[in-house]
Amino acid sequence: MSKSKSFQVDQKVVYPSQGVGVIRDIVQKKFKDSKIPYYIIYLEVTDMTIMVPVDKAIELGIRSTVSRDEALKALELISEDYEPIPSDWKMRYQMNLDLLKKGSIRDIASIVRSLYHRSRVKELPILERKLYDSAMKLLEDEISISLKKSKEDVQNMIFARLEAE
Repeated sequence: MSKSKSFQVDQKVVYPSQGVGVIRDIVQKKFKDSKIPYYIIYLEVTDMTIMVPVDKAIELGIRSTVSRDEALKALELISEDYEPIPSDWKMRYQMNLDLLKKGSIRDIASIVRSLYHRSRVKELPILERKLYDSAMKLLEDEISISLKKSKEDVQNMIFARLEAE
């Protein structure tokens, strides 16, 4: 376990494109002739428990939840001007899907911002609507944890910034 970053039991973490989870345990599982440590992560949003090898966690993009300052910066980003996004929905979808997989809160906030404003111009295709909904849920969950606010309060904060033009 010589990774530079390790997580602790009961720590909240973000699993990109899956959501916020809590490390419930760190267990050793036998694999071939060696024992490998795994994080047992519970994802409340999907009521799912997953096992992730400790030495693959960073590679998979698992990270700690952001600080209060980072959460506030993500909220600020939502109300900033943005570059117009491609009108070709397939190109736009792929671009946003790549951002979602990266998993940073700023990337997720930029997906929410761009797709929200795009949806005001024209209804989003179904796949893009699902992507928007996923990004919004991820953003709400992480910001509510970082700011210690209810998801409803955070949702109101997000929409207030999206609609402030």
